Amino acid sequence: MKTYAEMSAELERFATLNDRLTVSLRAARAQIVDLKADLERVGDPPNSYATFLRRTEGTTVDVLHNGRRLRIATSAQIDLDALEPGAELRLNEALAAVEVVAPSDAGSMVTVLESLADSRVLVAVAPDDVRVLRRSGSLAEEVLHPGDHVLVDLRAQLVIERIERAEITDLVLEQVPDISFEQIGGLSDQIEAIRDAVELPFLQQDLYRTYGLRPPKGVLLYGPPGCGKTMIAKAVAHELALRSAEARGVPVEEALAHSFFLNVKGPELLNKYVGETERSIRLVFERAREKATSGHPVVVFFDEMESLFRTRGSGLSSDVETTVVPQLLAEIDGVETLENVIVIGASNREDMIDPAILRPGRLDVKIRVRRPDAEAGREILGLYLDESVPVRGDREALIDEAVQEIYADGPESAFVRLEYSDGTGEVLHFRDFVSGATLRNIVDRAKKNAVKDQLATGQVGVGAEHLAAAIRSEFVENEDLPSGAHPEDWARISGRRGRRVDAVIPLQGRPEQEVVEA
Repeated sequence: MKTYAEMSAELERFATLNDRLTVSLRAARAQIVDLKADLERVGDPPNSYATFLRRTEGTTVDVLHNGRRLRIATSAQIDLDALEPGAELRLNEALAAVEVVAPSDAGSMVTVLESLADSRVLVAVAPDDVRVLRRSGSLAEEVLHPGDHVLVDLRAQLVIERIERAEITDLVLEQVPDISFEQIGGLSDQIEAIRDAVELPFLQQDLYRTYGLRPPKGVLLYGPPGCGKTMIAKAVAHELALRSAEARGVPVEEALAHSFFLNVKGPELLNKYVGETERSIRLVFERAREKATSGHPVVVFFDEMESLFRTRGSGLSSDVETTVVPQLLAEIDGVETLENVIVIGASNREDMIDPAILRPGRLDVKIRVRRPDAEAGREILGLYLDESVPVRGDREALIDEAVQEIYADGPESAFVRLEYSDGTGEVLHFRDFVSGATLRNIVDRAKKNAVKDQLATGQVGVGAEHLAAAIRSEFVENEDLPSGAHPEDWARISGRRGRRVDAVIPLQGRPEQEVVEA
C-alpha cells in the first residue's frame, strides 16, 4: 500500500504532465487558427488594378481595366473628391474599387510636340505616330514645352510625369563664367569692338530704337588657335551680367544668377540619326528663348563652329551640313525673335563655315583675333607674372628680357622657310607662331622650374634663368610642327593669305650658316 508521500509525489508528476499537455494543446490550437487563416487567404479570389479616368455621377467612376473602359462602384473608404486622372485603384472580385494605391512609375517615354489649349498634349510616340493624350492630375499645372520628355500610359491615353533628361543639359553650360575683360591681355582692340557690338545695343536699347539701329544677332570670333577667342566669349557673358545689374539696379549676385552662358559643345550635337542634330539645335535655342524671357541676357556660344556648320556642298565632310546649316539659319532669323539672346561663334577655320551664316543679318560682326605682337605679349606675360608671383630681381626687367627672347628675329629663332609659287621665299620665326596659350605655358613652365629650384637650393622666386629655360623648352617641343602641316595651310597659319606655298623647309636643328643661307 502506497504511503502518503508517494501518492503526493505521483500527484505532482501528473499535475506537471497536465500543464505540459495544456500548453501543447494551446500551441496546436494557435497553429490551427493560423492554418485556417492561411487557407482562407489563399482561397480569396485575386484582386486586380485599374487606372482612374474620370468621376461620374454618384459613387461610380470610369476606369481602364485590362485595356477596357469600365464604369465601376467604389468603396465608402475612397475619397472621390481627391481622385485625379491617372490614380491607381485596387478592385475586389466584384470589380469594385476598394483602395487607392501608388501609381506606376514606369511606362513609355515620348517627346512633347505641342501643349494644346484644353490641357491636352500632342506627343510623338514614333516618327510616324503622333497622338493626343490627356494630362494626369499631377501634371495639371505644369508647363510642358516642345521637346520635353514625358512618361505616358498609352493604354489609358494619359501623360503621367515629366522626365528630366540630361540630353541637352550635358551639351550646354548654363553658368556665367567668372572671367572679366581685365583678365585678357593683348586684345584691347578686339575687346572694344565686341563691346560696341554686344554691350552697347543691350544697354542702350532706347537710343538704338531712336536711331533705327538693329542690334547684331551674332558675332564671329576668328583667328589662330590659343589666342583668346573662347576667353572673350566668356568675358562677354560675365560683363553683360554686370552691366545688366547696373542698369536694373539689382545686386550683382542676382544678375549673375539669372544670366546664362549656353556653351554648346558642337561635336556632341552631332547624331547619326536623321533629324536628331537639327532637333538638338532647336532645343538649344528654345532653352535660350525661355531663359531670356526674364529680360536678362543669354549668350549662346558655339566653339569650333566649323565642326557643325561647314560649307554646304564642299565635299569636306558628310552631307549632314545640308540640313544642319539651314536649321541654324532658321533659328537665328526665323519667325521666332531672339530677344536678349546673342549668338557668338568661334573658329580658327572660318573659311570652312557656310557663307550663308556669315552674311550680314546673321553673324553681323566678325572680329579677327590676331596673334599677339611684342607689346601684347608683354601684357599677357604681365598678367601671369603679376605681383602675387614671387620673382628674383626686378619684375618689369624680367618680363622685358623674356619678351626680347621670345620675339627675337635672329637665325637661332628661325623656324621654317616658305617657298611661294611666285619664286619668292620667306623665313618665319617662332614669334610668328606665338599665341596667348603659348605665353601662358611658358610662364607655367618657369613657375615649375622655380618650384623645383626652391626645393633643391632654397631660393625663392622666378628668375631669368627659369624663363629662359621655359622658352627653350617650348620652342624645342614645336620643332616638329612643320612636318605635321600641309603646305597649303601655311599661308593661313602664318597670316600670309592669298599666296600659295609650294614647299615648307624646317630650319630648326640645322647649322647656323645653313639657316642664314636659307
